[in-house]
Amino acid sequence: MTTLLLAAKNTSASTGSNWSMILLLIVFAAFMYFFMLRPQKKQQQKRMEMMDQLKKGDRVILVDGLYGKVDSINNADKTVVIDADGIYLTFSRMAIRQVLPSDDAPAETTENSETAESSETSETSETTSEETAAETDESKAADDSKSAE
Repeated sequence: MTTLLLAAKNTSASTGSNWSMILLLIVFAAFMYFFMLRPQKKQQQKRMEMMDQLKKGDRVILVDGLYGKVDSINNADKTVVIDADGIYLTFSRMAIRQVLPSDDAPAETTENSETAESSETSETSETTSEETAAETDESKAADDSKSAE
């Protein structure tokens, strides 16, 4: 009889502990979802969009580090044929790690950076010429004060 009373006493005390354990598990599951599973799903979705936008002539990097150009795409088998300097290799579409930007985009950025550098250089030369003029004016004023003495 005393065992039953002690068991009943322990169950009422452990009920609060059970609720806190359940709450802790729910918080842990939410943490796992928002910080591990959700970003992985977003990354996978972005990768699938990249694979869907893949077209002939795109420059790519494969998972093993091979650079090449897409020669043909077979949607039925989900394979691509890569032209790597005249060598044609067939890979799974999932073997593509990254699609490189086209040749036109880097040329534009290079031109823009050269233009920015030349404008910075001209601004620097204007500032330097102004500083030089100010220094010569100061030296003339110093010479005039010395000659007046």
